[in-house]
Amino acid sequence: MITLNQLSFGYFKWAEALSNVSACIGSGIHLLLGENGAGKTTLLHIIAGLLKPQKGECLIDGSNVADRMPSVSNLVFFLGENMPFPANTINEMAKIHAVFYPTFDPDMLHDNLEAFGFNGSEKLKDMSLGNRKKAQLAYTLSLRTPVLLLDEPTNGLDITSKQTLQNLIARCIDDTQTLIVSTHTVFELQNLYDSIIMLSKGRLLLSMSTFDIIQRLAFRTSPVPPVDYLYKEQRMGLNQFIAPNHGEDETALNYTLLYNALLSPARDRIIEILTK
Repeated sequence: MITLNQLSFGYFKWAEALSNVSACIGSGIHLLLGENGAGKTTLLHIIAGLLKPQKGECLIDGSNVADRMPSVSNLVFFLGENMPFPANTINEMAKIHAVFYPTFDPDMLHDNLEAFGFNGSEKLKDMSLGNRKKAQLAYTLSLRTPVLLLDEPTNGLDITSKQTLQNLIARCIDDTQTLIVSTHTVFELQNLYDSIIMLSKGRLLLSMSTFDIIQRLAFRTSPVPPVDYLYKEQRMGLNQFIAPNHGEDETALNYTLLYNALLSPARDRIIEILTK
């Protein structure tokens, strides 16, 4: 369990990257959303213990991450965008790095690498950006840490590799783990998400399960302009809109539509319905 208690952090005195963020994030696969500069990567860095909050605290299973205790550090792993690995190959990385993670599964690493067409002996420096990203993801998932943080994991991957990654996440992440994925391309892994965490200008707008969202909101498309709606967009002659769910059948969650709505003047009304 990740617990954020009134978390604040600023790179400059006059601007906070995060402001008074509080949330409890349990096991499951969570989508972290927010516009550029919303504080997503800063939040991931704090959860990983790479940054220390200036106010508040981040706890993992009740222990303060900022204390950098080994018993907490080996519970979490962060894979950032374009993050270098201090090893020549993935196999070498496993030898020098995985020993610090008691949950590491070498068989899972072998299977993950094989799924991407690698054996682990390939030189990382000689690989393309996309192939290096695939090898790093294969390794990261095999660590099986209780908390796993991925920042833009699909950047640089081709279409087939994105499908492979989706399959690997579904296979490798179990019910006890917490995976947070920060991305702007929500549709690529949208079938996996259990909840949405959304930041805007350093503040937490929403932290809620996808099940609870579709219980309260309906996401619809119609050629006829809607009457009862909270937010709408027109695309290719069709009206896409969000309306209150008055007990009708559940609809598929439109992540892009919800994201845009939460950055619009309709935000307060939508959050009121979601949180009542």
